[in-house]
Amino acid sequence: MSLNAEYEKKLVTPEQAVRVVKSGDWVDYGAFAGQVVALDKALAARKEELHDVKIRTVTSLRMPEVVKADPEAKHFTFNNWHFSGIDRKLHDQGACWYIPMLYHELPGMYRRFLDVDVAMIPVTPIDEHGYFNFGPQVSHTHAICEKAKIVILEVNHSMPHCLGGREESIHISEVDYIVEADWQLAQVPSSEPKEIEEKIASFIMPELEDGSCIQLGIGGMPNAMGKMIAQSDLKDLGLHTEMFTESMVEMVESGRVTGAKKTLDKYKVTYTFGFGTQKTYDFLNNNPMCAAYPVDYVNDPFIIAQNDKVVSINNCIEIDLTGQVCSESSGTRQISGTGGQFDFAFGSYHSKGGKSFMAMESTFHKKGELHSRINPIITPGGVVTTPRALVEYMVTEYGIVNLKGKSTWERAEALISIAHPDFREELIKEAEKIGIWRNSNKR
Repeated sequence: MSLNAEYEKKLVTPEQAVRVVKSGDWVDYGAFAGQVVALDKALAARKEELHDVKIRTVTSLRMPEVVKADPEAKHFTFNNWHFSGIDRKLHDQGACWYIPMLYHELPGMYRRFLDVDVAMIPVTPIDEHGYFNFGPQVSHTHAICEKAKIVILEVNHSMPHCLGGREESIHISEVDYIVEADWQLAQVPSSEPKEIEEKIASFIMPELEDGSCIQLGIGGMPNAMGKMIAQSDLKDLGLHTEMFTESMVEMVESGRVTGAKKTLDKYKVTYTFGFGTQKTYDFLNNNPMCAAYPVDYVNDPFIIAQNDKVVSINNCIEIDLTGQVCSESSGTRQISGTGGQFDFAFGSYHSKGGKSFMAMESTFHKKGELHSRINPIITPGGVVTTPRALVEYMVTEYGIVNLKGKSTWERAEALISIAHPDFREELIKEAEKIGIWRNSNKR
């Protein structure tokens, strides 16, 4: 059968495609900027016919139609591997549930443990060889399709074609149904770094050197780092990062990033997903410098460690005086997810010349009151994202400290030194109460 004939045979409307979903099914929607739109709307329209349909996705960048149609979750249960701001609000309303994971393990979780009754995946148009490209969200997408009993593709002409290392595409022979639905990818502009974020970034910049291989997380501080790197005189930097961000476009276009010193994927920008504004998508489209791999390659700590001078820079929410880092919850309230922070903290430390940084503002305001993010213990109910034994450098606007090899009292002393001055004396008193402050350090 010719490609055209096979394509026409499998081409249906979104309404026809979602008829395969049955009550009790597990349905995967794709991830990040690649989450189905037309199929989501068509499935939501079937609300009254269905019950106990479980949906999985990652980091919603637009409001899911199934949740809008069923806010009390009587028909659809919406589950997410890593929360966006939208998912966080839905979780607060009881309409979204978090699934814990280490990101590099996600494809393996699908292959070993998870059922997928229906996979709904946005893709580029078919190429001359019969392949559809997953766009800038390779991540765990092929693993989803491998496990799915039924695979439905949502073809979108706006999806950038992202060149890959492996598992970036799927062949028409592996697909059951095709729908066509053009829509613009979600535009997620980079926030302009605040002065305090630039201050934090300024403590990390001297730790970078020519040939460093960089991973940046999400948020204003990593964006500040990207801008500073683009304006620096650093040479031959590499990028091996789970998320490709808009600031990385600036880093590459400035000439700072060449990948010439990388051990793996030499001269390539290695990533597993990306989103931003159209500038980001245009940069990734058919760019031979960029290689999208599944996350069990990009985030595998033992792959990360094979590049030299890996520098991992991530945000966190809170740290206790022993060095436990919470990056995903505020008490019991889920904010984001574990993501790849653990993966890169572990991998960068084992890289020759590698370094791992956790960064945060020292305080936050709540109901007009100032609170410290450095606390004697993690806020009750808070999730330890990165265990204390793994944490290396900690950075706030008051400085940078290295916790590796330090005892509990040395850690407390170091962390109090970069806490907001208004909280230092109280932190010393609390450290004494819990037995991690040497008597000789009393003031």
